[in-house]
Amino acid sequence: MEAIWFVLAYFIMVNIIGFVLMGIDKKKARKREYRISEKTLWTWAIIGGGTGAFMGMRHFRHKTKHFTFKWGLPGLMVIQIVLLLTNIIR
Repeated sequence: MEAIWFVLAYFIMVNIIGFVLMGIDKKKARKREYRISEKTLWTWAIIGGGTGAFMGMRHFRHKTKHFTFKWGLPGLMVIQIVLLLTNIIR
């Protein structure tokens, strides 16, 4: 039972980071500053932050025209939510 709380805490944390990174990158893009790499954004999304990154993409209207982000993040988000729920239900 304690492992479930650890997993939930982990997913909450990485999703917050994914969301925030999208906001920071959008802010840097507007100021024409050095940007957060797409590799970094994808890394945080893949290690569990897919939902946060997707929500950040939508909220900040960032990377919405990039095919890989537009379709990849929602797909990744669904996969991660299904995996999380199947592990919680067990």
